[in-house]
Formats: sequence, structure tokens, C-alpha cells
Amino acid sequence: MQETQTRHGSHYQLQRNGDAFQLQHMPRQLPDLAADQVLIQVGAVSLNYRDLLILRNAAQDTVDGQIPLSDAAGTVIAVGSRVSRWQVGDRVAPNFFAHWHSGKYQAKHYVQGALGGSQTPGVLAEHIVASEDAIVAIPAHLSLQEAATLPCAAVTAWHALFERGQLQAGETVLIQGTGGVALFALQLAVAQGAKVIITSSSDEKLARAKALGAWHTINYHHQANWDEIALTLTDGVGVDHILELGGPDTYARSINALASGGQIHQIGVLTGFGPTPNLWPLQAKNAQINGILVGSVAHFTALNAFLSQHQIIPVIDRQFAYAEAGAAFDYLASAQHFGKVVINVHP
Repeated sequence: MQETQTRHGSHYQLQRNGDAFQLQHMPRQLPDLAADQVLIQVGAVSLNYRDLLILRNAAQDTVDGQIPLSDAAGTVIAVGSRVSRWQVGDRVAPNFFAHWHSGKYQAKHYVQGALGGSQTPGVLAEHIVASEDAIVAIPAHLSLQEAATLPCAAVTAWHALFERGQLQAGETVLIQGTGGVALFALQLAVAQGAKVIITSSSDEKLARAKALGAWHTINYHHQANWDEIALTLTDGVGVDHILELGGPDTYARSINALASGGQIHQIGVLTGFGPTPNLWPLQAKNAQINGILVGSVAHFTALNAFLSQHQIIPVIDRQFAYAEAGAAFDYLASAQHFGKVVINVHP
């Protein structure tokens, strides 16, 4: 077994504070590696909307003492005795699901292996341990900070548009908002030659989305009938793909804007949880809804090949120091960001 002299570090854990939780910085002694595990020195981590929900205990299942966050990138500094795929110095990122390597998704993948969830420790730490088959090599053209943005948001966008959606050049894609998944979907779709419509309540963010290659933008505060505008833009045909990030408040408009045979990729619930919309128009269009929950190691690997082929650079809005982890959560909660919020652990 190759080893490093580093045996101590630190992590952040969730500490109960009333009905919610707060971050607590704690020293940590690193565990011994199993034969099939690697030790990774974390370079950077990034935040997702899910991390805010966990911190706030929105689902009432946040665990006291759990290490939060799912997205990280770093460098291998030790490997177990049977590890053959990785060596010290490799730059890697853990998959969101520790046990979904390929094939069909199973419920146990989330319950037993979603990083930073109720049962599996997350990555807001100086070092993490991972099984050798639960990590991927990061693209050579990306920094550790850029690669740390990929495991949740980018894989989700890839899974939706390319694995399930089989996106083709010339097809139309409507994306709701300018969050992490939305911007990755925009960059990936543009690289594939698709025509992308972006909705947002911020003209400034829409202008930046336009600069990233959006075909048309719609400010839904000024033009609440964005579904009708999308139909007009497509000569009444409708859009081929919709990334549904809103939830109950946007679903009816998404169905209306969808082309016959089109696909709604269900990803987010930003407007909360509510009653199911009338799905008859979806049936009448021979259209479908794809439930998307991040992706597998195989999906992540395919995404990285595409990023490398097209030299795509993730959009990072702001970076925080490791000691400023709490401020990073606060900034994400403010919804001011355009792109990903990153915490530098070992910059």
C-alpha cells in the first residue's frame, strides 16, 4: 500500500441548532484505508441547492454530525493494497452516488450512497476516502476548482439531455433559470448544436446566458406567458426538451410549451411541492417526463469526455476560503450567484 504521512486533517459537520442545523469545524484523524480505497486530498468543493435543504433540515432527515456536500475534486495521496486503477498524484472527483457505477438506477443508490445525505458522509473536508470504483478522472483542461462543480449539477444536466434525452443538433431546449444545472445544460446543449431558450427573472443574468450561447432569453417577471413565447419562437411547434426546474408553479406552462414527442426532464422543485398538474395534454402530445436524479459513474465519465472534446469551462461565480464555509452557504442562499459557488480547501 502506498501511503502518505498525512494522518490528521479537519472537516465540517452539521450540528443541530433548533429545528435546523449549523456548520461546525472539527479536527479529524484519518481512517486507515481498506484494500480497495483511495485517500484524496480535497482541492475544492462546490455547493448545490440540495445542500441548503439539508442544512435547513427541509426533509426532516438531516443527521446530527454528518459531513455535508457532495461535490469535490482533489488529488490522490494514498491507495489501498488492491487498488490498480489509480495512483498517487491522480486528479479525481467522487461520483455523487458512491454505489451507482453503471446500468439502471436503484433506490438503494440514494439511500445508501448519496454523498452528504442521511447515511453517507459528504466532502466538506480536507481529505476524503472513496472506493476506487466510485471516482472519475477529471478533465486535464480544468482546475480542481472547476472540476469540483461537476459531480451533481453537470452530471444531472448530462444525464437529462444526453443519456435520457439523446439530444441532437438542431433540436430546441428550454431551460428554467440560471442555476448550476441550468448553466451546465446551456453549455452542453450549445456545444451539441442545439438552440437554447433560457428563462430568468434577471435581465443581467439573461444577458450573461446570451453570451454563453443562448438562442433566446425570456424574463418571466416581465413576460409571464413564457410558454406562449416559446411556441411563437418555434413557429407553433414547441420545444423538444424542457429542463423543469421550477415545480408546481411552472409545470402547466412546460407542458404547453412542449412539442409533440418532446421530453420534460424533471429536475427541481424550486417553487416547492404541490399537486400534480393535468397530464392529459402530455399524453395528447405523445410526450414524456423523465425523472432525473444526478447520475452514475459511467454518466460522469461520458460527461468528462464531452467536456474535454469541446473544452468547456464551468462557470464559477465566487470562491470562498475553507474557513469561510458558512459564508459560502449564506451567499448561495441569497440567490445572487450566476454559476457555481466554490470553497477552496487546498487551493
